[in-house]
Amino acid sequence: MATKKKLNLNRVDMPKQADFIRKRNFKEVALGYSVEDAVEEASRCLDCKKPICVDGCPVEIDIPGFIRAIANRDFSLAIKTLKERNCLPAVCGRVCPQEEQCEIKCILQKKGAPVAIGRLERFAAEWETKQDNVELPGIMKKTGKRVAVIGSGPAGITVAGDLILLGHDVTMYEALHEPGGVLTYGIPEFRLPSKVVTREIEYLQKLGVRLICNFVVGKTRSLQKILDEYDVVFVGTGAGLPWFMNIPGENLNGVYSANEYLTRVNLMRGFEYPKTYTPVVRHKKVAVVGGGNVAMDCARTALRLGAEESVVVYRRSEAELPAREEEYENAVEESVEFNFLTLPEKLIGDENGWLKEIECSRMELGEPDASGRRRPVRIDGSEFRMKMDACIIAIGNSPNPIIPQTTPDLDVSKWGTIEVDEDSLKTSIDRVWAGGDIVSGAATVILAMGAGRKAARSMHKYLSDTSL
Repeated sequence: MATKKKLNLNRVDMPKQADFIRKRNFKEVALGYSVEDAVEEASRCLDCKKPICVDGCPVEIDIPGFIRAIANRDFSLAIKTLKERNCLPAVCGRVCPQEEQCEIKCILQKKGAPVAIGRLERFAAEWETKQDNVELPGIMKKTGKRVAVIGSGPAGITVAGDLILLGHDVTMYEALHEPGGVLTYGIPEFRLPSKVVTREIEYLQKLGVRLICNFVVGKTRSLQKILDEYDVVFVGTGAGLPWFMNIPGENLNGVYSANEYLTRVNLMRGFEYPKTYTPVVRHKKVAVVGGGNVAMDCARTALRLGAEESVVVYRRSEAELPAREEEYENAVEESVEFNFLTLPEKLIGDENGWLKEIECSRMELGEPDASGRRRPVRIDGSEFRMKMDACIIAIGNSPNPIIPQTTPDLDVSKWGTIEVDEDSLKTSIDRVWAGGDIVSGAATVILAMGAGRKAARSMHKYLSDTSL
């Protein structure tokens, strides 16, 4: 009688750079699984008859299927299974919050640690890149229908990838000089290397997607004129309009939006100056206002640019911190400091217009607000000052306003998001769909991809019906 294998309740750790080394370089922090580590972790999967992990995936990946393939050392099948539903596995395996989506539904979550779905997804994608020839999927017979995708971020990439495989001609427009949207300008090199995004974009181009950069729809050409040239249009221009606190001193030198700071460092590779043409001031004492993943990215980037002190200033407590646990832990390991229950109220400059101090107040938590979190309340008389030469505002973003402002017939909410039909993601303009952060407001990469998938299905149905 065969001996039943003992269930392993502990996930295989992924190696990463030592904290004292990585906080001074822009190389990727997590180093990825070896083949043996990946097979061992994949072997933990129970291969459930009713895999509820799939229910937690916005793009509906066959999670047990690709993990089973890894456990059987059939890595080619693993990546093929992933790409049936996800055209960005190398990206999603790095930056998606699996712990809140697929992994939280894993049966092993209740017994020990869930299967490391994201790490295995990354492994399969990395295995593929090491092969001499990346296998391209079959493309259906050409339909002759033309699709314009505005924005080359996660939502746009997903729409383009899905519709090109269905036989439609796809052109993707990007406002910046490099494609990738938030994947390129908003996520640091140490979390998502630019070569990974470039590789995924090149894969789309190999499938036949045409890419046009330096093209601002709404400025270079109106949405209506784009629509005159194509059968259908998808708008996925994201949420690139930064929020500020509207406090005195926000116009001082040394005060940045997270968008500007990360774009200069990431997209324009300011961290490589003078090899590149975009200098970034190497501040010594940096405060980052906010508590999300973007705030962690800014604080950790500041250290890599040579900051002696990098402090996250957050108005709620540690328990309410919205950043991923992994990103918070990495920041703490790298010696980022945290000032919880603290609210900046005034930025103070020197005689030359550069930031020198931040005046803050202490907070306490009151009753829950609309978000369900306890509302921070200012404590009278608790004011204090922090000596800082830089302040990065990372409190959120609004949707990109250019297309809504230049397209009169497009229905837009009071928050600046494009209004769409919930089921189809159709806009108020015939033959125009929208999805991702321009519709939902700033959210995650995988949710934008889920919206892209939904829109692509609706667009394909429309194109198929109109070709009858």
